[in-house]
Amino acid sequence: MTWGFKPKCARDISNAGQPRFNKIQDLIETCKYSIHDISRTELDPIHALPRFNMPLELGIDLGCKRYGTGYLQEKVILVLDFEPYRFQRFISDIAGQDIETHENNPRQAVKAVRDWLRLELDPKLFKTSGARTIHVRYEAFQSILPTICAKLNWDIDSLPFADFSWAVYDWISSNPPK
Repeated sequence: MTWGFKPKCARDISNAGQPRFNKIQDLIETCKYSIHDISRTELDPIHALPRFNMPLELGIDLGCKRYGTGYLQEKVILVLDFEPYRFQRFISDIAGQDIETHENNPRQAVKAVRDWLRLELDPKLFKTSGARTIHVRYEAFQSILPTICAKLNWDIDSLPFADFSWAVYDWISSNPPK
């Protein structure tokens, strides 16, 4: 069961005539639920500068929620980082936000997202497994992904996000949770 969610990414849109930043803004504007993992701000080894794309996108989303009208004010945002309060060293203005941590552990990230969705969605409709079961299913999908790619003549080492998303959706549809 997918609850009608479809992951979105600027890489889904192939219009080279539209700048990537505009694609991101359009996606943020159309999505009620947003997840921002601000943990990937380590220094670039060549330039010794951090990458701030995710914090920038979080700022756009927070601004959209604050200054938008109608449905935009109902946006629900999850912010992840790998350790508690680390974000205060580089983006202190969001102190006071409820930031979830994942300790660079995929199981913790799955738990944070699952528990966040559980709080936001109608419990009568959101009947899902616990984080451990979801992670086991994720590992099962990862183990079958090379077979899916081989069957479709896809190169797993350069799999476009749209193909990866399709493979996930197809696998979930064919392997519903028990």
